[in-house]
Amino acid sequence: MSFDTELTDRLTRYAAIDSQSDADSASSPSTGIQHKILDLLVQELTEIGAAEITKTEYGAVIATIPGTAPGPTIGFLAHVDTAPQFNATGVKPRVIKGYNGGDITYPDAPDLVLSPAAYPYLAEKIGCDIITASGLTLLGADDKAGVAIIMTAARHLLTHPEIAHPPLRIAFTPDEEIGRGVDRRLPADLKADFAYTFDGGKLGEIEYESFSADGAVIAIKGVSIHPGLAKGKLVNAAHLAAKIVDMLPQATMTPETTDEREGFIHVTDLSGGSSEMEVRVILRDFELDGLEAKGAMVRKVCEAVAATEPRAQITCAITPQYRNMRYWLEKDMTPVELARDAARELGIEPVSVPIRGGTDGSRLTEMGVPCPNLFTGMQNIHGPLEWVAVQDMARATDLLLAIGKGAAAKG
Repeated sequence: MSFDTELTDRLTRYAAIDSQSDADSASSPSTGIQHKILDLLVQELTEIGAAEITKTEYGAVIATIPGTAPGPTIGFLAHVDTAPQFNATGVKPRVIKGYNGGDITYPDAPDLVLSPAAYPYLAEKIGCDIITASGLTLLGADDKAGVAIIMTAARHLLTHPEIAHPPLRIAFTPDEEIGRGVDRRLPADLKADFAYTFDGGKLGEIEYESFSADGAVIAIKGVSIHPGLAKGKLVNAAHLAAKIVDMLPQATMTPETTDEREGFIHVTDLSGGSSEMEVRVILRDFELDGLEAKGAMVRKVCEAVAATEPRAQITCAITPQYRNMRYWLEKDMTPVELARDAARELGIEPVSVPIRGGTDGSRLTEMGVPCPNLFTGMQNIHGPLEWVAVQDMARATDLLLAIGKGAAAKG
C-alpha cells in the first residue's frame, strides 16, 4: 500500500504550523505556539480512534494503539518543535513531484540552490517527490516528518485490525531541539518496554549511538563607567568575551572542522554589552573522557583570560545535557536487532552510524527506556536547504509496521 499521498498531506500541513522552541524560556513547553500542533494531534488521534489520549502537564501528547497480538509494549516518538537556529516562522512547504535530478531553486530566495552535486543523497532521489520550504525558512521535517510517519502508521493500524502487532504507545514531545523533550515523568507515562524515535536521516539508518553532551554558560562581569571617564577604570566585558572566543579552538574541534566520531566545542550565543556578557557553548563527544577534556579546556581558557584582568568576574558553569545511548543499548541490543530484522524484511539494508547530535531517545535510554533512532529521510536540517523525499518517509512508515509485526511474531 502506498502512503505517499497521506504523508505529503500530513507533512505539508504540520510544517506550516509555527512551533519553534526557545531555550531562554523556562516554561514547558518553552513556547505557547507549540500547543497549536500538539492540540491538533490530540484532535487527529481522537478522529482516528486511538485510545488513552493524554496531553500531559509538560506538553507531551501520548496515546495507545491497542495491540492485536501479544508482545512487548513498544513506544514510537517524534518531536513537534522546530530548531531555534534558523527562521521557522511562516513556513511555506512545497512539493516537487517526480524530481528530475537537477538543481532545486527557491521562489522566495532566488540565489539559493539545492544541488545534487553538493548533496549527493539528493541525486539518489530522482523520480521521488521532494518537499522543501520556500527559501526563507527551514522546513521542519525535523521532526514533523517523524510526526507524519507515526500518525500515518497509527491510522493504518487502527483501520486494519487484522494486522498483528503488540500494544503500541505513541508520544509527541515538545522542546527536543533545546534538550528538554524528555520530562522526568515521561518514562513512567509512556509505559513502554522499549521505544524508537523517528528522528533520523537517510533511508536505512538505525542508530544506537549518539553524542554525549554538556552545555557551558560563561558569565563575564566587567567594570562599567562612562567611556569619557574610563581611562584606567573601565573593564570591557565584551572585549573579554572576544578573547575567550578567540582562545577556543577554531581551526580544529569545531562543528565545521569535524565529522564522523570527532567531538567539538561550539560557541552558539554571545549576548550582553560592555558591562556584562554571556557566552554559551555546547560540548560534544562520543566518549565521556573526551567530553570532560573539552569542558576542562573551556574552563582553562576562562581562567587564563580572568588572570589577565583581576577586576573582572568570570565564571564558567557546565551542565550535563544528555549521554551517549550506546552505553545502555550495547548491553541489550534487542530493540536494535528487532528494527534491523524488520528493515531487512522490507529489503532495506540497515546502516548504523553514530548520531552527530542527540534525540529524545538519548535521554529516554539514559532514563531506563531503551530507545534507538530510526530514519525519516530528512536532510540538511536546521536551515533553508532542508528537504525530505516522501518515498523515504513511506519506507519509514513501512518500517514501523514491520517492527510491530516482528515483535508480535516473537510474542
